[in-house]
Amino acid sequence: MAMVLAAGCTSQKKTSLHSHDGAKPHAHTTNKSESNTDYFGDYILEDAAFGTKTKVNILGEQRVMETNALPNHKTGAFPRKGNPNTIAAQNKKYTFPLHPKYVGTPQWVREPGVSLNGVKFEPGTAEVVICDTGENYRVEAFQDVINLGLDFNNAHVQPTGAYHYHGAPTSVIEAFDTGNDLVHIGFAHDGFPMYYSKGNAYKSSYQLVGGDREGEDCTYTNPKNTLDISVDGHHNGTYTSDFEYVEGSGDLDACNGITIQGNYMYMVTHTFPYVGRCLMGEVSQDQIGLRGQGGRPNAGQLMERLDENNDGKLSKAEVKGPLSANFSKVDANKDGYITAEELKKSGRPKR
Repeated sequence: MAMVLAAGCTSQKKTSLHSHDGAKPHAHTTNKSESNTDYFGDYILEDAAFGTKTKVNILGEQRVMETNALPNHKTGAFPRKGNPNTIAAQNKKYTFPLHPKYVGTPQWVREPGVSLNGVKFEPGTAEVVICDTGENYRVEAFQDVINLGLDFNNAHVQPTGAYHYHGAPTSVIEAFDTGNDLVHIGFAHDGFPMYYSKGNAYKSSYQLVGGDREGEDCTYTNPKNTLDISVDGHHNGTYTSDFEYVEGSGDLDACNGITIQGNYMYMVTHTFPYVGRCLMGEVSQDQIGLRGQGGRPNAGQLMERLDENNDGKLSKAEVKGPLSANFSKVDANKDGYITAEELKKSGRPKR
């Protein structure tokens, strides 16, 4: 049985009988205000059918979410072609500023926010095409070159078992639809809400770059095989670098945000960047996983930042800067990966 309990002054219990994929009918019991549940307050979202357990409480100046990060909806079958991983419960605690502060300076972030059901948004990928001529191309989730095993919710699973959304989360939109064009689907880590427009009313300001890509003898490598990839041709959206932000060309800013009736919010769209890759609000470096209290990140924090596929180790494609130049020295056992232990023993390369 699924249950959503939300704080409200005037509430009424509503129960509907239905089934999931022809299974035995069961009731979802929801305490709702007369204008539907307000997910800006305290709420508990539990669904026994899917194992979802998410609790949100307003504590002082923070919105605190504790969740097992299991979606409250049907997903594709995992493992599946392109994604060999199995969905597993996580143990996550997120804190969001209750009164977000708009700064206006975009800060890049790998995980911009979390859905109301506790499942994270992570629009980028860890997949990289590397060319012998020196070019590296980060692969987008939505393309026709490499199958990443996305399901109908534009989501798949990391090696840790973490289910996550790369784009508009179809079933979340349906579950939290109140009948208006804008559907509240989550919170960004700077505290601003995330929405989806059913009428696609807000246009992204990213456009395809003109001209052709460069690069010869390019390959894509994963743990199972290596593929020869041709990067020749126009920028068609296969790679992140195919896009550029053109201010004023659309309705949304560089982080896919917009101010409506005096309220700033982020939009999840069906066009790049799909989910914003940066935040415009005030956010601590710890919140976005970039560095710790002491300024430069320690070995553990550096792993957190660079380990894009969350497999607990760093491949050559994941590392950047001085660490990339010293990869072979840090990779003590020469297995092609850097572990946290190897990183600690080597000391971080100086800039």
